[in-house]
Amino acid sequence: MLQQYLPILVFMAVATAIGLVLLGLGFLLGRGNKDDEKLSPYECGFEPFEDSRMKFDVRYYLVAILFIIFDLEIAFLFPWAVSLDAIGGFGLVAMAIFLTVLVVGFIYEWKKGALEWD
Repeated sequence: MLQQYLPILVFMAVATAIGLVLLGLGFLLGRGNKDDEKLSPYECGFEPFEDSRMKFDVRYYLVAILFIIFDLEIAFLFPWAVSLDAIGGFGLVAMAIFLTVLVVGFIYEWKKGALEWD
């Protein structure tokens, strides 16, 4: 029975070896000098090494949370598409309702201006 798990063990060993080799190559061959561009703000809109009590814009985090929510909901489409033969018409109607709620939520957020960067 344990022989059934041998391919999984080999796969995990190869993936770990490749990951360690790539990390080692990046560490050995990468340049570690930090210039002004590397230390500049990146996607969050505020300086990375300032006072931790400064005010910051919450819209970035709102857009990030919305992306995660909609991305996770879209991820439910893949298992549904694979098992569509087994679930039949009921699954089709259930996914249509799910997608309708998803689209209505997206339109609501769009109309409220949650996706605006201005």
